[in-house]
Amino acid sequence: MLAVEGLHAHYGRAHILHGVSLAVGAGEVVCLLGRNGAGKSTTMKAIMGLVPPSAGTVRLEGRDLAGQPPHAIARAGLGYVPEERRVFADLTVLENLEVGRRPPRPGLRPWTPQRLFALFPSLETLRHRPGGRMSGGEQQMLTIARTLMGNPRLLLLDEPSEGLAPVVVERMAEAIGTLKAEGLSILLSEQNLAFASAVGDRACILETGTPRHTMPMAELMRDAALRARYLSV
Repeated sequence: MLAVEGLHAHYGRAHILHGVSLAVGAGEVVCLLGRNGAGKSTTMKAIMGLVPPSAGTVRLEGRDLAGQPPHAIARAGLGYVPEERRVFADLTVLENLEVGRRPPRPGLRPWTPQRLFALFPSLETLRHRPGGRMSGGEQQMLTIARTLMGNPRLLLLDEPSEGLAPVVVERMAEAIGTLKAEGLSILLSEQNLAFASAVGDRACILETGTPRHTMPMAELMRDAALRARYLSV
């Protein structure tokens, strides 16, 4: 579904990503892991075109998207949920969802507000509430729901559990499990290893913008030494 090869990216003269390569299969959840500053969010932004890659390829179903503007990448089928959430504070839940609406894609069951309310039941009771008057967890659910209204083929989730209460993190894991069961491919960056291990099929570990290991999540969870080397604080 998604194949990233030899991705490099810079912020000005600072070389941030050093040849990042990863792949996400159909219906698979792959977790980008690493300490703060490892390059997880930059990898997401480079895939989405928000940080223009200086080298490398980003292929979605065989089509190279590297170097294209973010709106073209979104139209191709990548949905991006930023770490900052960025809901429209003055728009209601329903209005936020309408902003994200895009035409259905061939072969995909289209997302509707009703279908999203089944995924995130708390949003239905808040449908007329402005985004700025919602909790952090509710805003995270809304941001994911708004992105799904674009009917993406693959979802990029940047730190979806950050700053959320444990009960909301649990609901988020259940929602990701539902999306995976429906065949949606997901690449997520995550600092919370317990959350990542609950939802991920494979892990890609980054260190200072360099890929170090890619492995099944179960294998990572059996390797305490590897976790201590790359993920412990």
